[in-house]
Amino acid sequence: MQFTSEQRLDDGVLEREFTLGEIPGTLWTPGSAPAPLVLMAHNNGLPKAEPRLVARARYTAARGYAVATIDAAGCGDRPRPAADEQARADLRRAMQAGEPVDEIFESFIGPLVEHAVPEWQTTLDALLELSEIGGPVGYSGGWTALGIRLAVVEPRIAAAGFFAGGYVPRAQREEARQVTIPLLFLLQWDDEGNPRQRALDLFDAFGSKEKTLHANLGGHTGTPWFELEDGCRFLGRHLK
Repeated sequence: MQFTSEQRLDDGVLEREFTLGEIPGTLWTPGSAPAPLVLMAHNNGLPKAEPRLVARARYTAARGYAVATIDAAGCGDRPRPAADEQARADLRRAMQAGEPVDEIFESFIGPLVEHAVPEWQTTLDALLELSEIGGPVGYSGGWTALGIRLAVVEPRIAAAGFFAGGYVPRAQREEARQVTIPLLFLLQWDDEGNPRQRALDLFDAFGSKEKTLHANLGGHTGTPWFELEDGCRFLGRHLK
């Protein structure tokens, strides 16, 4: 892991860009060390510099957590396969025409998850070697499909916060039954792009004995800011 830049923010958090082979990432660390680690993933190809993710990461780091995000394969500015680009074009056309889109989502989100998981695990290996990171590890992010797969295959993840705002492929909906770590699940009740019943069915499918559903009125980007506070309290119960 090679750090390429750093800046100290007003709240004392240290923000550093890094590269790990071909993987670009950002790490935020608080003044206290070693700190529990939170992996924070953006949704389905968005860049790690996405403003809402950065705001959440800085807020979380200021409360005593190390927070890391990466642009995994096919995400951010990293090259996307031609089939992925074609699927996205097909998705835009289908949405404009009011046609069903589930099969198009399956065609590119499923492979994105498959390619992203190994890079997140490689990143986790490198992060846990840093003296300023102690563990345990949590997951927090809008990319629920990735979080489900990581929670199933990665025993170092002790708790997770998911956002029911993106398409979850059928494979990950089945895998949800294998997820047993504590969960906090956020649902926007009026999310126009995410059928409410599908989200509720996913919550019901999780195998965790401790799982909490927070539902708020509003559309996809209307999650109340106080959910960040609740999310940090959830992480504090399981990572500190």
